[in-house]
Amino acid sequence: MLALKRTPLFAFNQLHGARFVDFGGWEMPVQYRSILEEHRVVRQRAGLFDVSHMGEVEVTGPEAVRFLDHLVTNDVSKLFPGRVLYSTMCQPDGGVVDDLIIYCRGAQDFLVCVNASNTDKDVAWILQHAAGFNCTVRNLSDDFALLALQGPASVAILQPLTSTDLGALKYYHCASGQVAGAECLIARTGYTGENGYELFCRPGDAEKLAVTLLAAGQPHGLELAGLGARDSLRLEAGYPLYGHEISDKISPLQAGLGWVVKLDKACDFIGRDALRAQKAAGLPSRIVFFKTGDRRIIRAGTPVVDASGPVGEVMSGTLSPLLNEAIGSALVKSGAGELSVDVRGTAIKLTPVKPPFVPLPAKN
Repeated sequence: MLALKRTPLFAFNQLHGARFVDFGGWEMPVQYRSILEEHRVVRQRAGLFDVSHMGEVEVTGPEAVRFLDHLVTNDVSKLFPGRVLYSTMCQPDGGVVDDLIIYCRGAQDFLVCVNASNTDKDVAWILQHAAGFNCTVRNLSDDFALLALQGPASVAILQPLTSTDLGALKYYHCASGQVAGAECLIARTGYTGENGYELFCRPGDAEKLAVTLLAAGQPHGLELAGLGARDSLRLEAGYPLYGHEISDKISPLQAGLGWVVKLDKACDFIGRDALRAQKAAGLPSRIVFFKTGDRRIIRAGTPVVDASGPVGEVMSGTLSPLLNEAIGSALVKSGAGELSVDVRGTAIKLTPVKPPFVPLPAKN
């Protein structure tokens, strides 16, 4: 059995009482105190996440833009230095290889952040399709640690630690700068639905940076938060998780991510023909977010039925600490009627919801 990988903050997390789980081959903190309390802290004040398990791939060179536009569904040609782009990366049949974020550091310099569990697969895919393009692809995953500071107090905590003007940093933009003496790529991005920042730094700087952020955040009620809260926060915001709302069998169109699929962009991209055909023919199934009015969590894999019989299955499920009821997502046949699931002999109705499930701050 392969040993689990550890982030540069493993000892820091251990010191602060983290409970660890295996997440995609990484020994990651799932919680420090209570998942429900960590969730509420992020919504009300601020939480600090260790997400150093994420993968980073550098793409540079004269044809970096042309290559990335061929690789992903969104329009990379619209990027400029300091701009950030969310996209999916698809197979020829339209299934999703991964969802990712592209950080434009320069006209020919891009950093692509991919999901931790998919890093090796993604790097191989990117290298395979880079052949024939005048660009260089490097896996820099071991060269970065990544901290996410999320919540309404995040700017008040971070601004005193950096000379970078955070007020001028718009949503989905990034800037290079020092934070508490550590060289960082500061990105106004995150996976919680809250305002916040993600800080890419050298692994050797991660622990000092985390300690400094935690101390600076103490007067603002900052607490450490783990992957448990990260999952419930992203689901409450209606964000997809690879292997759940998107996968090699679920296209971005089925997942409700049509806004990142630019079928009419100037260049061809992998999966374009399949996605265009799927859109023209009509989606066979789609992701539906739901709430239940009940506290019992509906687990992934639970069959979903309507009056005619089985029509799909639950892809994600959790308890919303703010709504105090179960929420989730399901992949269901297009045109399905009123949805329900069976929980230990009790039929529970699924009420479709257009996310987010709770009010979230405006992003600008």
